[in-house]
Amino acid sequence: MRPEILFPLFAPSTSLPGLGPRFGKLVEKIAGPQVVDLLWHLPSGLIDRRFAPKVAEAPDGVTATLTVRVDAHLPGGGGRRPYRVRCSDTTGFLHLVFFHPRVDWLQRLLPVGTVRVVSGRVEHFNNEVQITHPDHIVDPGEEGALPPVEPVYPMTAGLPSKTLRRAVAAALDKAPDLPEWADAPLKAREAWPGWREALRRVHNPETPEEIDPESPARRRLAYDELLANQLAIALVRAQMKRQTGRSIRGDDRLRDKAIAALPFQLTPSQREALAEIYADMASPQRMLRLLQGDVGSGKTVVALLAMLNAVETGAQAALMAPTEILARQHFATIGRLAAAAGVEAALLTGREKGKARAELLARLASGEINILVGTHAVFQDDVVFGDLAFAVIDEQHRFGVEQRMALSRKGRGVDTLVMTATPIPRTLTLTAYGDLDVSRLIGKPAGRQPITTRSVSAARLEDVVAAIDRALATGAKVYWVCPLVEESELVDLAAATDRYTHLAGVFGSRVGLVHGRLKGAEKDAAMAAFKEGGIDILVATTVIEVGVDVPDATVMVIEHAERFGLAQLHQLRGRIGRGDKPSTCLLIYTPPLGETAKARLAIMRETEDGFRIAEEDLKLRGGGDLLGTKQSGMPELRLADLAVHQEILETARDDARLILARDPGLASPRGQALRTLLYLFRRDEAVRYIRSG
Repeated sequence: MRPEILFPLFAPSTSLPGLGPRFGKLVEKIAGPQVVDLLWHLPSGLIDRRFAPKVAEAPDGVTATLTVRVDAHLPGGGGRRPYRVRCSDTTGFLHLVFFHPRVDWLQRLLPVGTVRVVSGRVEHFNNEVQITHPDHIVDPGEEGALPPVEPVYPMTAGLPSKTLRRAVAAALDKAPDLPEWADAPLKAREAWPGWREALRRVHNPETPEEIDPESPARRRLAYDELLANQLAIALVRAQMKRQTGRSIRGDDRLRDKAIAALPFQLTPSQREALAEIYADMASPQRMLRLLQGDVGSGKTVVALLAMLNAVETGAQAALMAPTEILARQHFATIGRLAAAAGVEAALLTGREKGKARAELLARLASGEINILVGTHAVFQDDVVFGDLAFAVIDEQHRFGVEQRMALSRKGRGVDTLVMTATPIPRTLTLTAYGDLDVSRLIGKPAGRQPITTRSVSAARLEDVVAAIDRALATGAKVYWVCPLVEESELVDLAAATDRYTHLAGVFGSRVGLVHGRLKGAEKDAAMAAFKEGGIDILVATTVIEVGVDVPDATVMVIEHAERFGLAQLHQLRGRIGRGDKPSTCLLIYTPPLGETAKARLAIMRETEDGFRIAEEDLKLRGGGDLLGTKQSGMPELRLADLAVHQEILETARDDARLILARDPGLASPRGQALRTLLYLFRRDEAVRYIRSG
């Protein structure tokens, strides 16, 4: 149960003054649904109202606080002309400008002949000084009520900044004094304030330094969030380790046959990863390992050999992929090599229905099927294994921890290998996968050719089309990826359809189109025609990012490359260079380019190393939406910025390990405070894994 002291923070944000249903929805959109979410909604800047010049000395574009006399009201006379209030001091005139105001309210607020203190952004327009919609208008005696420094928050349309600031202030009032969970010597060494004081400083800054990520208050809050994250991961891991596993040691007879059927030698990196996986499988503890391999580094082969190790002992193995396209592609590789080893493999997706499905499930339950490859369909209750010992989950970030555990419950002491083709910087690996041991596949399988990457201005589009014509004459196949436009599928689709029409005008029926709105079967048919049939140019939105293997595809054109993140550009480029022919990636950009976009395109030209690209991506983007964390199921960090707070993450990780080594039940006074911390950051499920006493 969540501790009672936290109840006020987990009330709906609409319980705060000024947040009815309408504004409540907008606050939920930018911060979250509960009071605590407003505490985590940190200022992005601040307004300093302490500058109080005379009217004639007020510079353009600066926030200033001016004391003036109200001289006259000048109605706009309808139409688009604004309502103006002319004011003055001894040095000149100031116009206050209002669009669509309530006139009676303005006349009460600014009676002619009175003196008022006005604060807002000064503009010089037609040789006049003006402030449009001042932030504050008060009587001279009330200027003490003006905040000298005001935080500026990330906003959304329709939500007044005053309303949000008032709601954050009310949320701060509800923040209780919580028992201290930070290590006392660490807190003293870093000169950190307490939790509540750190929040107060960040939300009521007096200088720009106080909202800097490196300020003591911000570092303290980052530590709290990362400690909750690392402690939760360590608890889940301890729980996994406590569950009994089984020792799996095959006799190599099936693996030797599969290796003999490979068209290439295993790379040193693949051999090293397999040694780590086999050692884990042989141990009586449950295995939980992450296999990180760049696009095309040979993860599927490693997964198959690990599965065959389990099959050699008479047990079964399963591989689960997030999409049907990916599942079918894995099955194409696994099915061929499994057949060479004399092993029965089957594919289960949502498409298998009726009698065929029932038959497959019966063979699975009897143990006749040794390896099952599938999609989410594998989770369904009626999917029963004879003896599942080894599970592989591909593109793990698309499945939650719960689903990972659900699959492992379908067997006895199931060892789990999770795979990702998204190279993840080490800091992110710690925050998302701290509960897993990590193996990395570095480099490409033998025979793979390097990819030449060039950036080309959109003005040279016709030159690109001519180059494609020459490439097609050599038997090449071409991907043409259209831009990610905002997040509107319809706009994406329009861009792809326009490009398809243009290219079809040049190359006729050799051009195909694939996008997210097509049904699974239509997508598969288009991909199959591209792989083996008459389609040589495939125009696509980003649906091709993960997955399909077309060895003849040697050209990748990415339009509006400046709109894509580094990780995504790298994933898309990984669709080519999968055969033995040299490949080319053309990044088409529309000038002018910002500094970040320039840096991205330069890194893409310099390297194909996904791990280096991921680290550069972290530097360029900061800790915001890393690698598209919102899509990828990575924990979304609100207070920590991994680009800045890497060493705090290391500290939090060491701290979490030490805490659980000394106090696994979190029973000491500090342990009790840490339980509160876990609840504060919604790590309720981790609390379930605490050993009592």
